[in-house]
Amino acid sequence: MPDPAETAQRAATIAVLVENEAGILARVVGLFSGRGYNIESLTVAPVDEAKRISRITIVTSGTEMVIEQIKAQLDRLVPVHKVADLTLEGPHVAREMALIKVVGRGENRLEALRLADAFRARVVDATTESFVFEMTGSGDKLDAFIALMRPLGLAEVSRTGVVAIARGPRSIHS
Repeated sequence: MPDPAETAQRAATIAVLVENEAGILARVVGLFSGRGYNIESLTVAPVDEAKRISRITIVTSGTEMVIEQIKAQLDRLVPVHKVADLTLEGPHVAREMALIKVVGRGENRLEALRLADAFRARVVDATTESFVFEMTGSGDKLDAFIALMRPLGLAEVSRTGVVAIARGPRSIHS
């Protein structure tokens, strides 16, 4: 009988500091696709223009062994500077942003505004027939708001993917 620790799946939020150069994102994605690993969320942006460093945040899942393999293979890629498993290294803050378009009139329109207020979503565009809400929070919070918007005229959703950072004084640079 297999050890439950070897077969238990866990989610992992992995932060990777890389040289900001052409092709690095393709190499990171290729590492996942070439081995059959799934990327549930992926964000990337420059974080230090002077040093040409970008930060990639990847949310994936797998057994502990698979996650360790992913981290080791990421760490071996050139030009990766640092790989950190935020999920294991301690408390961290993870957020996602979404733009949610709702098309409707009358009572549905009013209900969408009431719910947006309760969820602290901001109206960033409005016409006589539609709203675009901007919302930041956990994936679960965004999912709940989006589900409530479906019967009210949900037309389109655009999500950033997860961004995450360690809580407290801990840093990926330390």
